[in-house]
Amino acid sequence: MKISPAQFEHAIAALVVVLRFEFPADAILSRYFREHRDMGPADRAVVAEAVYGVLRKKRLLDHVTANGKARALLLAWLARGLGLNSREIARDLEPVLRRGDTEIVAAIKAAATDELPLAVRAELPDWVVEKLMAISGEAEILALGKGLAEPAPLDLRVNTLRAKRDEVIEKLAAEGLAAIPTPYAPNGVRLTGRPSINRLPLFLDGTLEVQDEGSQLLCQLLAPTRHDLTIDFCAGAGGKTLALGAMMGNRGRLYAFDVSAARLKKLQPRLARSGLSNVHPQTLSSENDIRVKRLAGKADRVLIDAPCSGLGTLRRNPDLKWRQSPESVAELTQKQASILRSAAAMVKPGGRLVYATCSLLPEENEAIVEAFLAANPAYTLLDCDVVLEQQKIALRTGKYLRLAPHRHGTDGFFAAGMVR
Repeated sequence: MKISPAQFEHAIAALVVVLRFEFPADAILSRYFREHRDMGPADRAVVAEAVYGVLRKKRLLDHVTANGKARALLLAWLARGLGLNSREIARDLEPVLRRGDTEIVAAIKAAATDELPLAVRAELPDWVVEKLMAISGEAEILALGKGLAEPAPLDLRVNTLRAKRDEVIEKLAAEGLAAIPTPYAPNGVRLTGRPSINRLPLFLDGTLEVQDEGSQLLCQLLAPTRHDLTIDFCAGAGGKTLALGAMMGNRGRLYAFDVSAARLKKLQPRLARSGLSNVHPQTLSSENDIRVKRLAGKADRVLIDAPCSGLGTLRRNPDLKWRQSPESVAELTQKQASILRSAAAMVKPGGRLVYATCSLLPEENEAIVEAFLAANPAYTLLDCDVVLEQQKIALRTGKYLRLAPHRHGTDGFFAAGMVR
């Protein structure tokens, strides 16, 4: 990658705001680009890559810079992240370099990185590594951290109401897009690179939806059938809702619940493209909404993709590791336990409940499920390996579903299946 003087200055300006960690990085960049409409697509792509590059490698970059400010971090990313030497940086950025920048770059290149702490090598906050040490060894944490620091691939889900996966891969090839089947999810497609698909006919007609393979596998764990009453309890923008609706063959009844009307609004255009008519989005006041209570003991399948720290999505949202804290996680665990209790009440005897997060932390995952099972003897744990094997999915992670980028090429996910 080559960065121009103007792109360099834009990247610094955006980083100054992003590094306050008051708002998500993607929202800040979107606003910055709206405020600088003179920037073309190529400029925006370079600036975004630079900002995310700094966020992904921030622990190392903090170590090799003296002040940790946006300008120094960006220079450090060019020198240590992209491997540019002082001469190349001076040549490319000469019009905007300040007095002392050349010396800063030289010091960055010379900074020793031997025997760094595990958290720095893994590009994770100290507190996260401390929590992971309770369930993983040093080598596993380092591999996980490196996996989370890499950009995510572009995974898509084939809408089986519209087409079959093999047909779609052939059509994508005809469009000049290299695509392969995802290793585990039966309807997933993985594209090479990061092509824009918003104007692709297969996207516009609802044949394809963007969805990480891990997210698709959560739906496979729930495994709703055509005549079920199914509830996606924390539906958000509806990626899993759409997958569940297709698995149900557009039959039965599928509720998409969320406390955010703004998030559910994003489902509407996707729902229109999908061709589904069995989906019923509803905004809840809370997990204890009266509509939840009216469904007590009536649902065949309930999926909870609970609000969480999101630390499993650092490939896409590297700023999250700096916007979360032990205190924020403690607040989330209380909410997670409350949501699980409320959602579980809707499941009928013999029905299935899946609790999932995109977190890596045991207190958001196993601890929540084990406390719930201890307090609710009517529920028993399902073996996720067995559930997936029944669907001919060759993935074995134990009784819980645990997915990680370095092992499975997905975001980090946890899920537990339970039956009432």
